[in-house]
Order: sequence, then structure tokens, then C-alpha cells
Amino acid sequence: MIDIRSDTVTKPTDAMRAAMARAEVGDDVYGDDPTVNELEAYGAELTGKEASLFVPSGTFGNQLALFTWCKRGSEVILGEESHIIQHEAGAASVIAGVQTRTVPAKDGRLNGEMVEARIRGKDIHFPPTALICLENAHSSGRVVPLSDMDAIRAVADRHALPIHLDGARLFNAAAALGVSAREIAQRADSVMFCLSKGLCAPIGSLLAGKREFIERARRNRKIMGGGMRQAGILAAAGLLALRDMTGRLTEDHRRARLLAQALATIPGVQIDPSTVDINMVFFTVPKTRDSETARRVMAQLQEHGILANAPEEGVFRFVTHYWITDQDVSRIIETSRRIFA
Repeated sequence: MIDIRSDTVTKPTDAMRAAMARAEVGDDVYGDDPTVNELEAYGAELTGKEASLFVPSGTFGNQLALFTWCKRGSEVILGEESHIIQHEAGAASVIAGVQTRTVPAKDGRLNGEMVEARIRGKDIHFPPTALICLENAHSSGRVVPLSDMDAIRAVADRHALPIHLDGARLFNAAAALGVSAREIAQRADSVMFCLSKGLCAPIGSLLAGKREFIERARRNRKIMGGGMRQAGILAAAGLLALRDMTGRLTEDHRRARLLAQALATIPGVQIDPSTVDINMVFFTVPKTRDSETARRVMAQLQEHGILANAPEEGVFRFVTHYWITDQDVSRIIETSRRIFA
């Protein structure tokens, strides 16, 4: 089965499994797991931060950042289509106890003037603004230019506000922009990035920032139930994810572009290949907007050995990753021609 539902479906490589089997471990809550400590030090180095913290997931890392930056009853400014708003189950209100104030942000690109207009003044009726959140790469599959991030950084500095970056696919963004992950991360005060998406680690993300922030986050991680014990077994895979897998993400991007260009030639498929920045291909098939047609299409894809997510209002998302080969892309294209045309 060719699984293109997401890059979260990637399984650990043989090298990761071997490293996990022989990992040196300790109790991470006590701070004596050497493999976790090595992973956290390396994650901080890659992002140019003083320290980082191993957490179970990207959602956990984002919510931990909000919980650590913000006082209860304060407000967070972020894009209306951001992952924190759309796909984290309303956790900001439950865990950090904050109010979110959204900004229209097509493809994750926030406008500095619009962000600044939403920063609260000192008024007894208003929740105080505590944090601005950015996302790069965005969950739409688009990459945010560094100039856009610089504009928000300038606004944040004028108002003495921290910025948290949801960098779940930080290394995809770096590959697409042709810069280092550090260059992107330096524009934020904290950054979360995943090890378990296109990097193939089975579990885990890192939250990075200044040492004092990470120490506060470490305590909050315990409050949230994220204090893991012999987590070096997982961290061993994370180290290989960062050392060996980040440099090959351009292959996933290349295959996504090939797929997009082929889909664009199929009658009935609506797609602009120029919008494919990373490993995500979004396209529309208007005929599949009704649920019955969508159900038939998904069944046909599965019959041909392709596992994909059902469309949302006619919009499909195919995601390439480490386990998708050139031959798989050819098979996806051939099957798409049969079904969508």
C-alpha cells in the first residue's frame, strides 16, 4: 500500500531501529538520560538556541510553549489557518487558559500592520497580549519568506512581545528556502520542530529557546504529563532523524512537484504546481464535493493500493515522504488519471 495520507506515517529506518535497540538510557525526569541530553543539545545547536526540551509531539510542544510564555487570561495573536487554531483541539483554552486572536494569513503569511493593530493596549476590559505565533512551513504546504517573519519580528520588538514558531516542518522550510534551520529559528524566541514527520523518527518533537525559558518549560512539561523516563530509546531515533534525514528532504519536494505537474494535466483536476513548496500537494476535483462521489473515489484509490485522506470539500492532499519512491509517484499519477479523468 502506498500511503500518502501524511508524512506522519513514516516508519523508522533500519538504522533507527538498531540505534534504539542499543541506546544508552537513564531517567530523563532526573535529567540523567544521556541520549536524551545529547538530542536536546544537538537540537539547540541546530536552531541556534541555548537549550531544547524533548516532548512527545508537535501539538504538545506548541501548547507547552503557550503554557510557558503566557499567563492565564492573556491573549495570543496568530494566523486564522494556523495549526494551533485548526488542528490542536482547542488546547490553548484548556492548558494555557489563553484567548486566541486571529489574523487573516493566507498561506501563513501574517501582515505586520494587521498584527500590530491587534495588540491590546492597557485597558481593564482587555486581555493583555502575551505572545505572537508564526508557522513555517505552514500546514497549507507553503513556505513563509524570511522577510515576512522579519516584519513580524519588528512588530514584536516594538511591543516587547515574544514570538513562538511552530516549526513542525522547519527543515522542510529550510530546504525550500535554501537556508539553514537556524536562520529561520533566529527570528523567534522559541521554536518547536518535529522529528516524527518526514524525518522518520517514531515519536517526538523538540521545543527550543533560551535556557531560562526551557527550564520553566521543563517543569510545565511535568505538569502536562510529558515527563518521560527511559526516553533515550526514542531520542536515539531522533538523533538520526536530525543528522541523516534533514539533508534529503529536497527529494520529497522534488517528487511532490513531479506529482503536481502531472496532476495538472488531468482533465477535471484543478491545481497550480507553482504552489507546491515542500512535500504537500493540494488539488481540487470539483466532482468529488458530494460525499458519495468522494467515498467512491477513496475506495477506488485503495483498490489500486493507494491510501489517501478523504477530500475536504473537494480538496485533496497527497504527501510525499521517505518511503515514497519515484516508482510510487508514477503509480499514483497513473491511477489518478484513471480515476479523476
